[in-house]
Amino acid sequence: MWKLKQIFDGEYGCEERQPGEKEKCLVILANEEGEEKTFEANEDWIAAIEKLSANPLMKIIISKPMAKDCQYKKIVVEKKGDGYQAAKYTEKQVFHDNFGVEDLQGYLMEAIHDTFLQVNAWDEKREYSLLISKKGAVTLRTKASKEAPDTVTEHNRKKNYILDEGQVIPPLVDMGIFTGEGKVVKSMYDKFRQINRFIEMIDDAIREYKGEEIHIIDFGCGKSYLTFIMYYYFTEIRHMKVQMLGLDLKKDVIEKCNRAAEKYGYDDLRFELGDINGFQTPFDVDMVVTLHACDTATDFALYNAITWNAKMIFSVPCCQHEVNKQIQSEDYSLLTRYGIIKERFSALTTDAIRANLLECCGYKTQLLEFIDFEHTPKNILIRAVHRPVLPSSAKKTIFSGSGKHVQGISLRANPVYIIAERLQSMIV
Repeated sequence: MWKLKQIFDGEYGCEERQPGEKEKCLVILANEEGEEKTFEANEDWIAAIEKLSANPLMKIIISKPMAKDCQYKKIVVEKKGDGYQAAKYTEKQVFHDNFGVEDLQGYLMEAIHDTFLQVNAWDEKREYSLLISKKGAVTLRTKASKEAPDTVTEHNRKKNYILDEGQVIPPLVDMGIFTGEGKVVKSMYDKFRQINRFIEMIDDAIREYKGEEIHIIDFGCGKSYLTFIMYYYFTEIRHMKVQMLGLDLKKDVIEKCNRAAEKYGYDDLRFELGDINGFQTPFDVDMVVTLHACDTATDFALYNAITWNAKMIFSVPCCQHEVNKQIQSEDYSLLTRYGIIKERFSALTTDAIRANLLECCGYKTQLLEFIDFEHTPKNILIRAVHRPVLPSSAKKTIFSGSGKHVQGISLRANPVYIIAERLQSMIV
């Protein structure tokens, strides 16, 4: 973003002015990369913007583009907290800039010069109108404003996050999301919201959990960013006793995670090297978490969770190849002709089967949109909470049509289907 560096008055050059021509000044702007941008502007134009930006403005609308092909059709600047946020509107999109009060003058100069002809601005008592003719004549008018714009005190309206600023959360500090004082790093605010959204999904389910202690298995924990955050949530916010075990196939990752758990003082969180398939749990399991367990590893994790009678399951499937490799249907060739459509349809089909199997096995199941810390594309999170009474309709929904094909789509060889058959004997 460009900031005002310096203004040279009309003595900087030796060119003679034409009769009636306003004295020109040289404006120098600079950005954070050290690059400079210079342009000439008449002294009336500069004086008007200096006067305008010297006021405690709450809202500014920059409009009336000089050219039809101007990139931005208008810019709306609003006071938020200790600074400003600018919304730059194209024909179809809007882009945002955030900057401090001290940078307002430079921002206006860069945005308006040779681009816009009108600026309207408001403070708590007055309205300002800056008009610029195509020949460069400048008019600045001021009048009392009966309806001052609403004051917005923060960049985003305050939301009560479960993991909020002011809490010093060591894993978030190491992840670069929090400063050492517990403040959100501005460039990491999206990640901060994503992590809070994940914790909110857990919190919604945990409210009905009656126990004071909880045992958790995290399959395919990887670098365990969210594993550490979950442990903090249960111990420091829910004040519950937790036994938590992370499982992964990478030895170096497990060693690193155990060192981190020791560093944070998370005594009841440990990590082990092991495979999801056939894993023997060291305790009765209340919750199973599996985030981005590849392909059928998700299915083995779900199968284990069901056989352990886990009370809650949180699963984000990943890399679902089985149905995609085997799906064949002349009747539905519209869905299988194009690779990316076939891949996504197969993934959604697999998740739908998983969700229905969980319903059939006694779980109230929801499919929620989830954006992981490391994976920016949108994913589905399967949230399943065990319920004491299984509706009879749930069993019929899955197994009444069991066979080799579902409406012409071959699924028999899919491991999900095989697991379904193994589960069928468990539900009487």
